[in-house]
Amino acid sequence: MLLDLQKASMWKRISAYIFDSILLVMAAVGVAFLLSSALGYDAYVADREQLRSEYELSYGVSFDIEREEYDKLAEQDRKKIDDAYAAFATDPEVNRIDILILNLALVIIVFSILVPFILFEVLVPRAFGHGRTLGKKIFGIGVMRVDGVKISSFQLFVRAILGKYTLETMIPLFLILSLLFNIFPVVGLLGLAVILAVQAAMLLFSQLHSPIHDMIAGTVTVDYASQLIFDTPEALLEYKKKKQAEMAERAEYR
Repeated sequence: MLLDLQKASMWKRISAYIFDSILLVMAAVGVAFLLSSALGYDAYVADREQLRSEYELSYGVSFDIEREEYDKLAEQDRKKIDDAYAAFATDPEVNRIDILILNLALVIIVFSILVPFILFEVLVPRAFGHGRTLGKKIFGIGVMRVDGVKISSFQLFVRAILGKYTLETMIPLFLILSLLFNIFPVVGLLGLAVILAVQAAMLLFSQLHSPIHDMIAGTVTVDYASQLIFDTPEALLEYKKKKQAEMAERAEYR
């Protein structure tokens, strides 16, 4: 690692993160809308609602009844609602649509977030160079290998897709969804706690105070204007040799 590491200040990193996050969210909403339209998601939801209305009309009940109202009903009225809901829930067409809706929702969630990440966290930094997103470019920070060499395309991909997208975004998102929908809530809570604890430990106690995505990619966020970044390991080696020669030469004059 270089001794003269010019690490980007926390406020610059946070500002760039907020700016990039806003872009990612806006792009994700747009991609989700396009995917929803292209895949016919809303049409399937409308079909399900139509079947639901038909069962309500057929049984003369409402599935939107509150629990308190349900408890106040006579036993025969509660039975009508229970029978209607049981028939609706076991309808093969309803089950087919539910599976389609679930699968489409997962596809939309995954790709509506993945596409912006590829655009703003991989392609844009490749165009600007040195791992700089729009936010990083605006606030004057860049990314390099921890040894001072320019970040490679592979490291950029690992940092953005494996680190930021997979470990820091999608896994926590699905864990949060599991909590909201009460699907393996204990696993979801423990998993989310572990990820947050690891992220906090990396930021607070690691040598470079770097987040997970920098740790797994072997990169560090630096002040772009003041940090010396080498194009190749060979260039770094030559620089070190030059500095050692200069130090040896100065030592001779002492």
